[in-house]
Amino acid sequence: MKKSDRSKYIETQLEELFPQTPIPLDHRDAFTLLIAVLLSAQCTDVRVNQITPKLFALASTPQAMAKVSVEEIENIVRPCGLGPRKARAISELSKIIVKKFDGKVPDNFIDLESLPGVGHKTASVVMSQAFNVPAFPVDTHIHRLAQQWELTSGKNVEQTEQDLKHCFAKENWNKLHLRIIFYGREYCPARSCDGLSCMICKHCFPNRKKAKDYKRA
Repeated sequence: MKKSDRSKYIETQLEELFPQTPIPLDHRDAFTLLIAVLLSAQCTDVRVNQITPKLFALASTPQAMAKVSVEEIENIVRPCGLGPRKARAISELSKIIVKKFDGKVPDNFIDLESLPGVGHKTASVVMSQAFNVPAFPVDTHIHRLAQQWELTSGKNVEQTEQDLKHCFAKENWNKLHLRIIFYGREYCPARSCDGLSCMICKHCFPNRKKAKDYKRA
């Protein structure tokens, strides 16, 4: 099966399995989404959703968060891991948003990625889900599945992102990246599918005999 045929089949199957694409991280607006995505680094969405209600009850706007001490923030976000680093980033980016961006989360990649603790993946999630700008955030699930489905060489997440953007229509990126994540979690987790077991892997690679190795992000 050619890559173009695989891409078409994968997109069709994912749309059938996941017609709705709710954002896994609970949030109210662009700012709370930004904070939730920042906290999700090396942490599960479930854990983040357990922590953010308390954090947002304390401060849910850049203006309010900028007034909270780093220590108070860290006491709340510590269960998400990397507590000191994430708390400092949340405090600093809140102050910058207030001072430099008139209290509003920037709606472009350059300004978003200039904020402390905000890398390209985090910026991509905010741009796609808060501002509806086409983007293709690549997390560990997407990086792994793109390799199992041979849509990328998996050299690095940057290359995976570019390869996937070439495989799928731009207008579908925002929903598709979530659908791949959902599929990876529900049907093709790393521990139980090594490129041989799930529906998509078996259909696209019926003659595959050995487990598919992949390069970690």
